[in-house]
Amino acid sequence: MPYSAPTVYRLLPTADAEILATELRNRVPVVTDNEAVCVVVAHGFSGSIGRPALRAVTDELRRHVSVLSMDLRGHGRSTGTCTFGDREVLDVDAAVGEARRLGYRKVVTMGWSMGGAAVVRHAGLAAAGEMTHGHRLRHRPDAVVTVSAASRWFVRDTAPMRRIHWFAETASGRVAARLGLGVRIAADPWPEIPAAPVEVIGGIAPTPVLIVHGDRDSYFTVEHPRALAAAAGPTAQLWLVPGFGHAEAGVVPGLVDRIGAHLPDLLAGRPEWAQCARRMARETGPSPAG
Repeated sequence: MPYSAPTVYRLLPTADAEILATELRNRVPVVTDNEAVCVVVAHGFSGSIGRPALRAVTDELRRHVSVLSMDLRGHGRSTGTCTFGDREVLDVDAAVGEARRLGYRKVVTMGWSMGGAAVVRHAGLAAAGEMTHGHRLRHRPDAVVTVSAASRWFVRDTAPMRRIHWFAETASGRVAARLGLGVRIAADPWPEIPAAPVEVIGGIAPTPVLIVHGDRDSYFTVEHPRALAAAAGPTAQLWLVPGFGHAEAGVVPGLVDRIGAHLPDLLAGRPEWAQCARRMARETGPSPAG
């Protein structure tokens, strides 16, 4: 039977002095082993490490790797306010740094929906060495998995996203989010519009990226993963999953297990996957005429 260490709960500070509630579920007895991998999981809007949907994801992932999950700022037991993938890059950076401190040599970031935008932006901004809200992102991942993420901001072409904008942009919506969903949203979450995921994903290379999206996603249409894959270039892989809805709550049976089993290939950057990614980029990218 695979080794399974006890779950460890920690409080983790970020560079901008927020405190995150985290849960570490070790799988291997010696984390400094070359084969030891830790996946940092960033949930979607209104998610939490205590929610059944995210717990089901971490339970399945733990069959393959160790898992460090967290309550992003403004969610669950963490401090701060939700900024929809902007300052959450600091949360991801703190979690990757914690995994490195614990001894993991290979760290993968995996984000769902809002968390997917955060891990893409974190990897891209960390690779560029840019300052983010006065802080430098210091901990680059070895691979990135983004699930059900948007490629751009201000998506209003679906009913669920219009509801999210109501939460963010109105006082009554922010009250409803706090009381009904347990999410604290700042009155002005974006003083300046941050770079969108599609604008930074190209800078992640040569770090491999896996883009996962469902053909039944009610929040973001399949144009979003295709745009991300085209912008990411040859180190990206795109999975369009039949029957998959949106984020943690819409996962189809076997999908998380398939992602977990694929992580060694993703980290190794197998040539056959690079060829597949280049073909996918050609098929999904914009035409030469624009």
